[in-house]
Amino acid sequence: MNQTITREEARETAETIRQQIGGKALYMLGAKNFSFDADGSLSFRIRGSKKVNYIKVTLDRGMDLYNMELGKIWGYNYKVVAEETGLYFDMLCTMIEKHSGLYTSL
Repeated sequence: MNQTITREEARETAETIRQQIGGKALYMLGAKNFSFDADGSLSFRIRGSKKVNYIKVTLDRGMDLYNMELGKIWGYNYKVVAEETGLYFDMLCTMIEKHSGLYTSL
């Protein structure tokens, strides 16, 4: 079942994802260039990791779980480094730490 959502619902979903990751965690990652897609996914760049510098988190509305894509952008190239599916909100920071090698809390 493919649900269409309004731009406002997509923005709210992306903002919820941002809040669930947490402002302190995003600050520690040096997160920047936040954007959201029509499906409500949140994407952003991070600094300080040699492994990944791009993260995209998408809500699987049917399962009410998150999917995460972590990648590396350099120049005009992009490579997916890791993908995680079926994540609960409290697993987002753990997966970012696992794949980036950076801490999201003190």
